[in-house]
Amino acid sequence: MRLRHSLAAAAGAAVLILTVPGSAYAAEGDFSYTYIGSAGEEGQVTLHDPADGECIMLAEAAQEYTQPPAHSPRNRTDSYAIVFTNADCSGDNFTLRPHTGGASERLKLRSILFV
Repeated sequence: MRLRHSLAAAAGAAVLILTVPGSAYAAEGDFSYTYIGSAGEEGQVTLHDPADGECIMLAEAAQEYTQPPAHSPRNRTDSYAIVFTNADCSGDNFTLRPHTGGASERLKLRSILFV
């Protein structure tokens, strides 16, 4: 009888664990980059506390044939930032260290993944 109650309690706990949503993880801090606008002017974007583990497309640079890539990334988050030359976190990539990672205008990017 005790075994049956123990199994029922364990099964109930497992169901509860599976149904409780996990907390969302974010890279704490700021990530910034520079882009070239449609009129040729430079602009800068800062992402505050970006999500960890999901590909982030840079809206100002995501369209490969109609927009120039972004450049000059600065990683001031507490996570590693992997920047990609293509949209959808594909193509060549480069990893920027937490807190102090950065690169010059020679590093081109269209998407980012924080890990």
